[in-house]
Amino acid sequence: MNGKDIRKLVIACDAGMGSSVMLAGQLRKALRRQDVAVEHTPVDAIPGDADVIVCHTGLAARARRGAGGAPVIPFEVYLGDPAVDRLVKAIKDGGEVGA
Repeated sequence: MNGKDIRKLVIACDAGMGSSVMLAGQLRKALRRQDVAVEHTPVDAIPGDADVIVCHTGLAARARRGAGGAPVIPFEVYLGDPAVDRLVKAIKDGGEVGA
């Protein structure tokens, strides 16, 4: 999938508080000039219209079960993770997004 085709990015979390909320805010800010909605949802309630899902590596398997075929981008650290940085660059520049 090309990053320019992403219109809805979902941050999937387990508890719904704290660090993943901060990551969602960071991504909204980083992508404010792109036509991309950033949503924060529980990992067990990923919306069917999500184009890409971002979640902690510990939740990746659960996220993939609910992703409906959308790529799942796992990360290790909530702020400054290279996987998230690559995703933002792909959305901005039109690069490929993989799972």
